[in-house]
Amino acid sequence: MTAALQLTDVVVELAGRRVLDGVSLTVSAGELVGLIGPNGAGKTTLLRTALGLLRPQHGSVHVAGRRVRPGRSPVGYVPQRHDVAWDFPITVADAIMTGLVRRIGPVRRPGRQHWEAVGEALRLVRLAPLAERPIGQLSGGQRQRVLVARALALRPEVLLLDEPFTGLDLPTQELLTELFAELAASGRAVLMTTHDIVGAMATCGRIALLAGTIVADGEPRVVAGETEIWARTFGVGTDSAFLRILEAVR
Repeated sequence: MTAALQLTDVVVELAGRRVLDGVSLTVSAGELVGLIGPNGAGKTTLLRTALGLLRPQHGSVHVAGRRVRPGRSPVGYVPQRHDVAWDFPITVADAIMTGLVRRIGPVRRPGRQHWEAVGEALRLVRLAPLAERPIGQLSGGQRQRVLVARALALRPEVLLLDEPFTGLDLPTQELLTELFAELAASGRAVLMTTHDIVGAMATCGRIALLAGTIVADGEPRVVAGETEIWARTFGVGTDSAFLRILEAVR
């Protein structure tokens, strides 16, 4: 498979602390990869580095074979919902268009091709009937789909998702899981951070376990069997119910 996103021996230090230490991770076109780790493991830092927003002190990041360039590489990013001002008075379609502002430029008006990209993204996330609805009237699941559509309007080769299921009910989680699988099947590389370990084991083609560096990477059933690594990474005992759940999903 073609490597859409490749991090090689990446080191990132923030405020004098080494957050990522020798991280190497490849996500190929058509893959849905779950990135799992405890709080403070560096998951969001890894995504920001993959976007080119953070420059590593060592190592390299390539997207589609080229060094990542912020705002110019074919990467879409879906932040957590609490990072967005949902009371801002704009429609769903306008909110999705904001994802293209950097590409269009600060003073140019969107052209036909930009609105076509927004319409395509709306259809992909099944929100076309709500295009003119104010974003403040949306449910939590609809808001999450707006963020996905905003990223998809860029027509990215790589899609980065930061905890996309947080605070959502089970039916919405299942709808989004189906959507992410479809996006990967269409040829995109999808990298998703998540605390929903059981869900990731069931839906992702690969699991990468992060604790400052990649400590396990492979098919979910194989990674789930590395119980000692999970115990050390999450700071739990070998008789933890958490580890028994991992055994059950193998």
